[in-house]
Amino acid sequence: MSDTTLPTPDARCDTIKVGIVSISDRASSGTYEDKGLPALRDWLDHALYNPIDYVERLIPDEQATISQTLIELVNAGCNLVLTTGGTGPAKRDVTPEATLAVAHKEMPGFGEQMRQVSLKFVPTAILSRQVAVIRDECLIINLPGQPKSIQETLGGLKDADGKQVVDGIFAAVPYCIDLIGGPYMETRDAFCKGWRPKTAIRSKRV
Repeated sequence: MSDTTLPTPDARCDTIKVGIVSISDRASSGTYEDKGLPALRDWLDHALYNPIDYVERLIPDEQATISQTLIELVNAGCNLVLTTGGTGPAKRDVTPEATLAVAHKEMPGFGEQMRQVSLKFVPTAILSRQVAVIRDECLIINLPGQPKSIQETLGGLKDADGKQVVDGIFAAVPYCIDLIGGPYMETRDAFCKGWRPKTAIRSKRV
């Protein structure tokens, strides 16, 4: 989805601090180029009007390192942390365990919906173990490792006419951030429409 002409953030919106973490032994060691961090930045830049202050990490599949990184990002003031990689059944896939270890609350609906979206594309989606949790005033979400899967999971599935068939998980993220005391996130609805109850809507961008 990479686009050399990214949308311009709207300075009237709250700036949000987002942690993005790519978890891969090979990418972190320089064996191959990491594609997770660029995919996350690209998608979020298209999805939100908000200016985004990114805090990036590229780390190996080490449970203690992952947990410590998540804690550091929350302590640094991130209201949203997205991880990519390490969520399968392989021996070195420990991202869910590391995430749950730092959780104050689990948010199981995110993992359920991620697998529902992915099952529209591949039957092996049932092997994914992504979780989402809240720590302090931060929502932490595990995402798949492939850029295409990241886009599908966050944005969902549309038909040939552009009608939303299956909602991606990001539709629920802005309201979740509201509820845990974070900044007001405004989505570019043509790309990915966030949902809030009418009483929680502050403004409507064109």
